[in-house]
Amino acid sequence: MKSLFYNGLIYTSNPKQPYAEAMVVEDGMITSIGNLAALDKEATGERIDLCGQRVLPGFIDAHMHPLMLAEVDEKIFCGPPNVFSIQDLKEKIQEKLVNAKGKHHQWILGWGYDEVKLAEKRTPTRWDLDEISIDVPIILTRTCTHIVVANSMAMELAGITTESVSPYGGEIEKRSDGELTGIFKETARELIYQVMPQKTKEEKANLLVTLSHKLLSQGITATTDLMADPSRDYDLFKMAFDLGYKQKTVLYYMWDQLKHCPEKLCETDKESYPNLEVGGIKLFGDGSVSGRTAWVSAPYVNEDKNFGLSTTSVNELLGAAKRAKEYNVQLVIHAMGDVAIEQIVDTFEDIKPWLWDAPSIRIEHAAFLSKQTLLKAINARIGFVTQPIFLFAEYDSYIHNLGKERTDQSYPFKTMVELGADMCFSSDAPATSWQDTSNPLIGIQAAVTRTAYTGDEFNINERLSIEECIDLYTRKAMEMTRIPKIGQLKEGYYADFIILNRDILHVRSEDIDKINVMETYIQGKRVFSKNELVV
Repeated sequence: MKSLFYNGLIYTSNPKQPYAEAMVVEDGMITSIGNLAALDKEATGERIDLCGQRVLPGFIDAHMHPLMLAEVDEKIFCGPPNVFSIQDLKEKIQEKLVNAKGKHHQWILGWGYDEVKLAEKRTPTRWDLDEISIDVPIILTRTCTHIVVANSMAMELAGITTESVSPYGGEIEKRSDGELTGIFKETARELIYQVMPQKTKEEKANLLVTLSHKLLSQGITATTDLMADPSRDYDLFKMAFDLGYKQKTVLYYMWDQLKHCPEKLCETDKESYPNLEVGGIKLFGDGSVSGRTAWVSAPYVNEDKNFGLSTTSVNELLGAAKRAKEYNVQLVIHAMGDVAIEQIVDTFEDIKPWLWDAPSIRIEHAAFLSKQTLLKAINARIGFVTQPIFLFAEYDSYIHNLGKERTDQSYPFKTMVELGADMCFSSDAPATSWQDTSNPLIGIQAAVTRTAYTGDEFNINERLSIEECIDLYTRKAMEMTRIPKIGQLKEGYYADFIILNRDILHVRSEDIDKINVMETYIQGKRVFSKNELVV
């Protein structure tokens, strides 16, 4: 039966037919789209009145960490509007400790702190956490997820002592006298993670199902996991789908974990799980700007010897690329600082791409991208997946760490679009200092206004139009992730779409984040309604 959706303000993200008022859907696919008069006679089934509301393709988050995002809801959020100081943080942890009293092997976990947003303007240390407890392990993860703070008990369980040596690409921070501060950067985090208690597979799958509903309420119909574990996560997401998880999902496996089991790149069960794919290999080229570990060409403010961290090498990049080519998948590389980005582009500018339908090499984040490096990347068909929510949530940290002049050069979205870069938007949720990290509308507003949560505007010449931003979160994200037949509302594509309560194309730009998703459809079936329970 052919269902008719009519009386809508449909923005299709299809450049050949950007607007429509009706569409016909059969077996989850759009068979026709255009004017009601032309489509009315095609309908043989249900007729759904869109009531004059704005309709968009479902959002695609091309860089997210779903399991991590699902787990943080159980942790203490360590930023505004809950926490404004280390003292606030201690009180929140103390409350959690009291509530957890008597629970066996209980670890206290927090996430989302940013020292720039704390009154003390410094990172918490093990001494701060030891004031709360020296008997219960306490771990705080910085907003960027690249830095963790551990109390003495957590370090004892991990076997960390003053004699411990920092691993390659990371740092166990010590004072000048050799005392451990409890701060672990980049790859050193794994020393702590490996002794933390793990949830069961079923517990994790249920967390993903809960997250799936939240993402549907934000209009996200497809997503990715950019730090997937090849030993477990394909089967984990299969279980999540069995339990009710909805989003089309692409997994990108961590290179360090994949080296000894590259055959995992071939995992597929398209007959039973058509919406789950393995998309590529992920590695890190540097750290984060807000954590002062992004690899930059000029030192951080008040740290003349700190240029950030390089967390990979040319040989590692080439080795990962060789494997990605062998299995016909993407190589995606985290790089925020200008030196890290240049290293990647210089490494691959003369290497022939192996994929025809998407960039073979993706650079994730690309905070500080010079025009010269951008042009070289475009010529080499290197893609970019970037996050406008960073503009909104981390502007004050960037100013504090790099100064205003350098911060104003970050995220040159308009330049990238005008020069024809292969790029799309995403959230990197939960890795930013905002509680509602996955909401695409916050990112879209940030890219349209170039305005931070503080109210500060910067480099407004790099503003994009609302339509450009929607395309970067839909059609362009589909082209980047290689998920077929989504990201546009056009004939032959899946009927994945959302209905908004306000017309995003005509609201004031500063009100975009106040828009609500009223309904979300996947393959023509309603899977979320703000006003009704959808089973």
